[in-house]
Amino acid sequence: MSTAPLSIARTVAELRQHVAQWRRQGLKTAFVPTMGALHEGHLSIVRLAQRHADRVVVSIFVNPKQFGAGEDFDRYPRTVPEDVEKLESVDTSLLFLPSVAEMYPPGFATTVSVAGVSEGLCGAARPGHFDGVATVVTKLLLQCLPDVALFGEKDYQQYQVLRRLALDLDIPVAILPAPTSREPDGLARSSRNAYLSAKERQIAVALPRTLTATVRAIEAGAADIPAVLAQAADALLTAGFNAVEYVELRDSDTLRPITEVKRPARLLAAARVGNTRLIDNMAVLPPGGVVQA
Repeated sequence: MSTAPLSIARTVAELRQHVAQWRRQGLKTAFVPTMGALHEGHLSIVRLAQRHADRVVVSIFVNPKQFGAGEDFDRYPRTVPEDVEKLESVDTSLLFLPSVAEMYPPGFATTVSVAGVSEGLCGAARPGHFDGVATVVTKLLLQCLPDVALFGEKDYQQYQVLRRLALDLDIPVAILPAPTSREPDGLARSSRNAYLSAKERQIAVALPRTLTATVRAIEAGAADIPAVLAQAADALLTAGFNAVEYVELRDSDTLRPITEVKRPARLLAAARVGNTRLIDNMAVLPPGGVVQA
């Protein structure tokens, strides 16, 4: 395993200098934005990015604009030295490590908002969250201007917001999804999993297990989908979750609520165990795998 020293750019000018040099050499660039506290899920996205490009840029920036009042901005894990070692282990080409002042200099006054796919689900539970995400990712994409950018499907609503953003604003970057990376017991990997106590970690695995069972019921042709979703929420509470924010079935592209599956859909859920909010989602196919017109 290679552990070559990782190049670090701390300013937009330095980032653009690296990417411009690669472009002159005829090399393609992939971009993987993160907030750090890297784990195997992030590294799997880097490996996938390497299949789409010659060079991979990873950014680490804990974005204050996507945290609401009372959320965990101050205690969000910051582990840059360890993150650098992990990125070196997978031969990352460049780390973009900007400061808050670099991203939001004095006088910064612009917010990017994406309607439609940002509404409901986490958009309802975390007002302003997707405006903060859309704003920072717009900046990052324009700062780097990679050929492709990859986002994990664990944050499926976020992925759809950013896909819509790049399309609407004519940002010349292909937005690609990366499959959700899971622990051996099925729990989706997340930096926030570090908040879980041993007991809470045991409870947390009920989330993917409940979603898996629900997907099977829907794909088997369950007649009353709202009842199936209600049963899933009850199952999470019975397993020990403090609260269930939502368990919903949405169209996979538009994220509009649906009560029958005629084309690919997505089952999405958010629930709290202890003080930790966990999200997950899974693909749902029409019964029999037949897409209806």
